[in-house]
Amino acid sequence: MTDDPSDAAVERFLDRAESALDSYDQGYADADATLATIRTHVDELAASVEDSSAEDSVAEDSDAEE
Repeated sequence: MTDDPSDAAVERFLDRAESALDSYDQGYADADATLATIRTHVDELAASVEDSSAEDSVAEDSDAEE
């Protein structure tokens, strides 16, 4: 595993999505609840990737100034 924050965010998303789907498969959650949970995790992943991209952009800008 790398130290890239995006990689960690993707791994966290996959773990949480798998957990939500497992709960559905076992009958602990209905389809609507499962989709809502996965949608929340997609939104969290998107926000994390955007934050990571913004941090990379700031770092590149500061490197260019040097």
